[in-house]
Amino acid sequence: MENKKKNTEKTFIKLYERSFAENFELHAMNDFGSSKVFTYGDVARQVARLHILFEECRICKGEKISIIGKNSSRWAIAHIATITYGAVIVPILHDFNANDIAHIVNHSDSVLLFSADSIWETLNENSMPELKGVISLTDYRMLYQREGERLNEILQNLDEKFDIKYPNGFGPTNIIYSNQPDSDMVVLNYTSGTTGFSKGVMISGANLSGNMNFAHTDIHLQKGDRMLSFLPLAHTYGAAFDFFYALTEGVHTTYLGKTPAPKILLQAFAEVRPEVVISVPLIFEKIYKNMILPMLGKRAISLALNVPVLDNQIYAQFRRKLISALGGKCRLVVIGGAPFNNEVEDFFLKIKFPFCVGYGMTECAPLISFEADPSEFIPHSCGKVLPCMEVRIDSEDPQSIAGEIQTRGQNVMIGYYKNQTATNAVFTEDGWLHTGDLGTIDRKKNLSIRGRSKSMILSSSGQNIYPEEIEAKLNNLPFVMESLVLEKGNKLIALVYPDYESLAQTGISHEDLPLMMEKNKADLNNMVASYEKISTIQLYPNEFEKTPKKSIKRYLYSNI
Repeated sequence: MENKKKNTEKTFIKLYERSFAENFELHAMNDFGSSKVFTYGDVARQVARLHILFEECRICKGEKISIIGKNSSRWAIAHIATITYGAVIVPILHDFNANDIAHIVNHSDSVLLFSADSIWETLNENSMPELKGVISLTDYRMLYQREGERLNEILQNLDEKFDIKYPNGFGPTNIIYSNQPDSDMVVLNYTSGTTGFSKGVMISGANLSGNMNFAHTDIHLQKGDRMLSFLPLAHTYGAAFDFFYALTEGVHTTYLGKTPAPKILLQAFAEVRPEVVISVPLIFEKIYKNMILPMLGKRAISLALNVPVLDNQIYAQFRRKLISALGGKCRLVVIGGAPFNNEVEDFFLKIKFPFCVGYGMTECAPLISFEADPSEFIPHSCGKVLPCMEVRIDSEDPQSIAGEIQTRGQNVMIGYYKNQTATNAVFTEDGWLHTGDLGTIDRKKNLSIRGRSKSMILSSSGQNIYPEEIEAKLNNLPFVMESLVLEKGNKLIALVYPDYESLAQTGISHEDLPLMMEKNKADLNNMVASYEKISTIQLYPNEFEKTPKKSIKRYLYSNI
């Protein structure tokens, strides 16, 4: 209880001052595949060195520092050093193109950039004229300094300056961070979202504190727990729990730093053996489709599941197999970032798999609702509205008729940076944030999502069609990797990117795909309402472009 009290009493920045001092000797982070492990004391020393660098570079409190690269320990250290100094971090997704990166650096007024070496090679310093310099995320060496700056000289003399500042060595008592109030901006997070227009979301210490306090109460990480970070830390969902929250609790996080392909993930899970896994639905939907569905299709298992007692034994075997695939120690999987497939969720509930579902958005840093208690979880919902948040549904009957989800509370952003027009548009006149999502809410504040308001299709008969619900069913049919349902000529069509790996394993030729899709169309149309039937399935040659949360960028395909 003492730890919980400290977490709720401290400002967001001071949480790290306390945690680094209390957990000084514990392992804090490492990179997957590397033997180098940073203790909390090591992290604090590196942070102190970077604070000296910032001071020598004349970086003022509140100024912006950008960072771009895949998840890594040095990415995390540069990030935490920036915010504990009192500057504002601008995390940029590593797969943004060079023009977008330059635009974000310039629009954010960033004065310094931490960059992966490979990304810096694609950039042009002349397109970012206000930068004092660029520092490598490999080893914190100088990659570029503006004419007249002393960045290289400062970096070369940093050891000497560190020894002068800490003549008796660096220990827990030397960890003293910014006293800025929680109302100040801490993170400036740019996201393209699903509209194609990047906006800078101003996130305060209070926004992040709301998420941290809730996580401390409901996710229950403990000192010495292990985590595997494979979601992009430049996005609020991965950052909030794999990074910000983990560092307040004495957790040891391994940063994957690679594309989370199934083979790599399974290898990493086996090595790290995490107690808590933070994931998007897509990861577990692939596990279900590729590992579990083939087993459920076997005749012996299918027959046994119809026999009382035997079914529970088989479900228990599936549960043990899944937990073993996650390293064997996992006690909780947090699913968020996008809607969870109902069929997969129903199966997880049957086997009593330890998972929970949340809902949020970048503008709420990110949580709006969550349910960690399996006995309280309502199937196909995304949990209860957080205590520090409120939700209302723009509908005449919020419990049964879907309407836009609107929210307000501690987690809601300050606004969009240098964009008052967009800020005004995203808030109602009485101060509620438009989420753009459609949903319902029950009397106990359990929130259920139906889809995006912009993607909802109104049929000729006046029925509301939620394409995401149709896609969830289609994605579980044979040889479908992913799909997109669109309206064309008052009819529904489905674009399908085929699962070529499954096709190769079964020996079916590509020429047979149209026939397989006709069968899928017939099966799908038997599962949906009459007004939701698909008129045709069109094969699409590539994976659909996605947002950081792995949601398809629908606006790119609206004219197909």
